[in-house]
Amino acid sequence: MIRKMMKSDIHSCSEILCAVYNNELWQCRWTAETAYAYLEDYFNARKFAGFVMEENDKIIGAMFAHEKIWWNNSELFIDEMFVLPELQRNGYGSMLIKVAEDYVKAHKLAGFTLSTNKYAPAPNFYRKNGFTDCEHILFMCKEVE
Repeated sequence: MIRKMMKSDIHSCSEILCAVYNNELWQCRWTAETAYAYLEDYFNARKFAGFVMEENDKIIGAMFAHEKIWWNNSELFIDEMFVLPELQRNGYGSMLIKVAEDYVKAHKLAGFTLSTNKYAPAPNFYRKNGFTDCEHILFMCKEVE
């Protein structure tokens, strides 16, 4: 079952975030506190759209997203999406994408966008779910010492 996220879900979601990203592949070092604060920031966004997936009354995955205003038609930006590692590759992520697609249609948005690590398996998952690489966009960063 997938439902709209509530603030009380953030704790469970932060535990899943740590389980998904604190490993050799992603090389993250989330603590329970930083993961909670990170997800709470998304939840508190003015145009937040979040969903949790439950199985046997336990949260097993989530999507944190927000409506992003754009000049010609707003879109849904997926900030974070994750499913418990032991349940990945069972269609749960695709179900979350479908709920996001329904949200986009219901709110008459243009579509949805996201960013992910190109060296992880995630890009292939998103391509399988109809996403394409945006050749006209370059994601840039600058580290400051």
